[in-house]
Amino acid sequence: MIQRLKGMETVASRLTQFGEGARGRIQADFERAGVAYPPEHVTLVAIKAQRRLRVFAGTREGMLQPIKDYPVLGQSGQLGPKLREGDHQVPEGLYEIEGLNPNSRFYVSLRLNYPNAWDLARAGEEERHEPGSDIYIHGQTASVGCLAMGDPAIEELFTLVADVGRTVPVIIAPVDFLAGEQVA
Repeated sequence: MIQRLKGMETVASRLTQFGEGARGRIQADFERAGVAYPPEHVTLVAIKAQRRLRVFAGTREGMLQPIKDYPVLGQSGQLGPKLREGDHQVPEGLYEIEGLNPNSRFYVSLRLNYPNAWDLARAGEEERHEPGSDIYIHGQTASVGCLAMGDPAIEELFTLVADVGRTVPVIIAPVDFLAGEQVA
């Protein structure tokens, strides 16, 4: 049995609380897409201009299929990359989920590996210091520099990432480049 401090949750205890319900909701989306759950591979794609986060999944060898499209309920800043701590920008780039946080101030969250090596290299080239840190995809509806998904959506995303059990890539783009949107 996993022991925890009073008020402190674990990934396992959170999955016990909401995993079955979240899994049931998202499995229906996987069935519609014809992808087995849990999938071998998942990629999350956030489009800042549309305030959307899309889940793509499939086998490692096969083409990824669109599974579900979530509204981003809270994000701050504008189009463009995160440059420094406190600029309230959501970063843009290629990231990975580096951890599941069952004790977030915003219910539960997925921690991104921002700043990654590319972000640090650009900051160094531009002589920028303190590029920021602690970027999450989380619950609730308000955020400063992160993506707030609401609690039902983050339960599904948290459960999906836990069930996949391996690195999940995250792409954060200013616009949907495949849709031909223009960058102002």
